[in-house]
Amino acid sequence: MTISSEVKIRFENVGRVFGSASGTFTALENFNLDVYDGEFITVVGPSGCGKSTAMNIVAGLLEVSNGRCLVDGEAVSGPGPDRGVIFQQYALFPWLSVRDNVEFGLKLKGLGREERRRIAAHYIDLVGLSDFADALPKMLSGGMKQRCAIARAYAVNPKVLLMDEPFGALDALTRVRMQEQLLETWSKERRTVMFITHDVDEAVYLANRVIVMAARPGRLQEVINVDLPYPRTEDIRLSPEFAEIRNKVWHAVYTRPGQQSNPQEE
Repeated sequence: MTISSEVKIRFENVGRVFGSASGTFTALENFNLDVYDGEFITVVGPSGCGKSTAMNIVAGLLEVSNGRCLVDGEAVSGPGPDRGVIFQQYALFPWLSVRDNVEFGLKLKGLGREERRRIAAHYIDLVGLSDFADALPKMLSGGMKQRCAIARAYAVNPKVLLMDEPFGALDALTRVRMQEQLLETWSKERRTVMFITHDVDEAVYLANRVIVMAARPGRLQEVINVDLPYPRTEDIRLSPEFAEIRNKVWHAVYTRPGQQSNPQEE
């Protein structure tokens, strides 16, 4: 699958410092990264490495302390409809149906009822929830709620989809199914995706490139290309090529200089 050479997201020497009564904490320092149009990147690293901080800067939820973050060449100055954000918690409105949740952002944009219904129906079908369009969130499983959140994010037509541990609370089987569903949706829509995860297998399975970050202070450690074909299948998960890339990412994340890693400690 060919990736565009057009840069969609750019971090230029980005730093972010948090202050408190007890002192300051540097979450990111001199962070540089280009993410290309239509690319699916995953971001991994130890706790405290600044993964979520970097994503929140792109989302416009945090300001940089120094440097610049650009989307389509424009400095990020706050949240915007060009960037859809999905967190581990689904953040659905419990009193609204699946359809009404997906339509919510469209209503804020001022679209008429018929157009909202048409767009919502398309994305609800895309994530496989057509039979549950009138259901309330309390009637849905965890995976179905997350699919609803994905449909809602896609419906407002964002250029960039930002996902922070979106499958972290799901059981293993549901998580695998959601990975497959997400890739199927991405292959049809080809939005630029920045996906944060602690799961190395998930990172490799989904991504064009895996971004490995190091902690204290948060910084880019290594970028690992995932030269595996799409669509990704269970056969790919079991292939020697997948294992080789997975081990490379694992060592980059969990091995400190001068240390030997033990995969059983993961």
